[in-house]
Amino acid sequence: MHFLDQAKIFIRSGAGGPGAVSFRREKFIEYGGPDGGDGGKGGDIVFEAVEGLNTLIDFRYTQHFKAPRGKGGAGRNQTGAGGKDLVVKVPVGTQVLDEDKELVLADFTEVGQRIVLLKGGDGGRGNASYKTSTNRAPRQHGTGWPGEEMWVWLRLKLIADAGLVGLPNAGKSTFLNAVSNAKAKVGDYPFTTLHPKLGVVRHKGVDFVLADIPGLIEGAAQGAGVGDRFLGHVERTRVLLHLVDANNADVATAWRTVRDELEAYGAGLADKPEVIALTKLDTIDAELAEALSAELRAASGAPVFPVSGITGEGVEAVLDALVERIGRLAETKGEPAEGWSPL
Repeated sequence: MHFLDQAKIFIRSGAGGPGAVSFRREKFIEYGGPDGGDGGKGGDIVFEAVEGLNTLIDFRYTQHFKAPRGKGGAGRNQTGAGGKDLVVKVPVGTQVLDEDKELVLADFTEVGQRIVLLKGGDGGRGNASYKTSTNRAPRQHGTGWPGEEMWVWLRLKLIADAGLVGLPNAGKSTFLNAVSNAKAKVGDYPFTTLHPKLGVVRHKGVDFVLADIPGLIEGAAQGAGVGDRFLGHVERTRVLLHLVDANNADVATAWRTVRDELEAYGAGLADKPEVIALTKLDTIDAELAEALSAELRAASGAPVFPVSGITGEGVEAVLDALVERIGRLAETKGEPAEGWSPL
């Protein structure tokens, strides 16, 4: 399945149905009078977050969504049927923005969340409702109110507990494959990962979701490499796992490069709790690993976990740190235990 995290679509709610012009003509009833019913209401445009979707690829091929209009009224004061609501199903984590991408109209963070984005037009009045003491046989009627329409952008931000960040070839996909059920592509060249990946990690009875995004390079905030567009997928995470390749000429500079891009992107990413891991431990000796870890600790002021996704060395310690931080943050927010606590 192809991954698409943003799409532009056109939506239009249904117009109201027209009211009816009708008069009673029944045997033995001396005075008939108007009995035209009102028109039905047009269908609403409803967005709903559902399970089983993790991409917006369907919206590349279907870009126009129009709800049906209401039915017209009829004689004997019969109101027309309302137009059926059109439900647009989106993945959890989807945001709906206006055409200029400046205003967030809706944000779907839970399965089953529903929002009526555009209301259908009301039905027109039938001629029975125009009857007055001076106008006993009105022939006017309402045509129904028009629906609403607009272009909107859909933007998907994956829901994950922890996010992987780092330079290209820092070992993010290898680590994700080692700790989860994901099957991320691994290759010995930059930008092996072209779109975000999710993996479910189970560690010591605790389940959490880990997100891997394409690597960042210097100038990503200005569009260098694949840019910073995928950073939106780690905005919702509780903690970042920052991987630094031990084969970099200067591990401190590598760490700072990514930190600078996080700060340039904004959205609070630079303020998120961070776990730092020195990767590809299997490619260097123990003495060099300790020296590089010390250099990285001095630059970041935080603990550094040497790790190898190939051999599994140090993975347990990294997962322990992630689980501890995710759990602590959930407790401080008073959230329920599901999703990260022991099952």
